Amino acid sequence: MMQFFYTLLGLTLLFGCASAQDHAQNDSRPKPAKMLGGIPVYDEFTSIEPIFHRKNDTTYIINFWATWCKPCVEELPYFEQLHANLRAEKVRVILISLDFPRQLESKLLPFVEKNQLQSEVLALTDIDFNSWIDKVSPQWNGAIPVTLIYNAQKRHFYGEQFPDYEALEKLVKAFF
Repeated sequence: MMQFFYTLLGLTLLFGCASAQDHAQNDSRPKPAKMLGGIPVYDEFTSIEPIFHRKNDTTYIINFWATWCKPCVEELPYFEQLHANLRAEKVRVILISLDFPRQLESKLLPFVEKNQLQSEVLALTDIDFNSWIDKVSPQWNGAIPVTLIYNAQKRHFYGEQFPDYEALEKLVKAFF
């Protein structure tokens, strides 16, 4: 009986560690150029490009926004609500700020702290937009807010502000 227990324990540890290691490898991202509070700041799109091509069991909701963009700020609560409501699911909400580099400390950080954003926030300061916008989606005309939702099976680009939480939730739930 004890031998069975130890065998079962060993298999659990082996597969549990392998699964955790696989997940860590799928979630790895290059080191940011700097950290601002708890916000990683990336100077080049190529540093974050892998988050747009993961082939695992997670659905990714990636929203491009900025504090100076009124429609972006208006829809942020929908992403926060989605993040809270789908915690038990394999869903990851990533908010990519396109705030101006000189305003990260004065605008972005205070905004994130004041609004207590719980979704993952990162800043991208790569101003060579023409070199990377098509890599997110050829449908993107450069305006924000925009959202990319994808998983291993499908991908959807939403090129405007969500009118309400229900529209965002409906689109995301179509991925399950």
